[in-house]
Amino acid sequence: MTIIEATILGIVQGFTEFLPISSSGHLVLGQAILGIEQPGNEFEILVHLGTMTSVLLVFFDDIKYLVLSLTSKKTQLFILFILIGTLPAVGIGLGLKNLFVSLFENVPAVGGALIFTGLVLYGSSFAKRRNRDHSYITSILIGCAQAVAIIPGVSRSGMTISAALFLGLSPKEAARFSFLLAIPAIAGAGLLTAMDVSSGFQLPLSVSIAALISSFGVGVVALKWLLGWLEQGKFHYFGIYCFAVGIITLLI
Repeated sequence: MTIIEATILGIVQGFTEFLPISSSGHLVLGQAILGIEQPGNEFEILVHLGTMTSVLLVFFDDIKYLVLSLTSKKTQLFILFILIGTLPAVGIGLGLKNLFVSLFENVPAVGGALIFTGLVLYGSSFAKRRNRDHSYITSILIGCAQAVAIIPGVSRSGMTISAALFLGLSPKEAARFSFLLAIPAIAGAGLLTAMDVSSGFQLPLSVSIAALISSFGVGVVALKWLLGWLEQGKFHYFGIYCFAVGIITLLI
């Protein structure tokens, strides 16, 4: 993989990680189009770390508030909800790890997953707008939605935000919970991958830096864009895109 290819895929990751159109699915398709054979999912974890840094930047005030108010019962309960929401992805990710890794090389499976994502996103337009508070049940269900998104082609942000909207959370709170929930999920996935690589990380340092910088910078732009569209009620538009790309992928 060259620096240019890493930069292109980093840009793809930056846009698609936060826009609910599946970053993992687009990385699989992008590597197929560019003719890149990158075994395993090391590169995907690398660019995910870049976009995780985008979350830390955009939601810096929220994270700062949580850290400074750790003694507050409200904050402690919210962090507990984040931890509870993380558990399904941990359990399913560890239990079916080999299956999910194999799907990263299965383009037709990615196409089918994109169609599924499109249907869920479009369906979210029918969710009634309410301002329901978090609970143990909502945390578990949103966590299960995140676990499903381990499948390449299923959008993590799309699944978690849609689940939150269906459960009655406001669009703003749905996005906030979704992206704060992403931090332990992405960090944990990166740690597990690093532990698996017994021979060391195989990508050149220059390629790794190019991927990290491009995914981070574009991720900030994409995240702010998504937050604006979510507030305007345009979130389900991304479902049309996912459905169309999924159909095209299966037909090619």
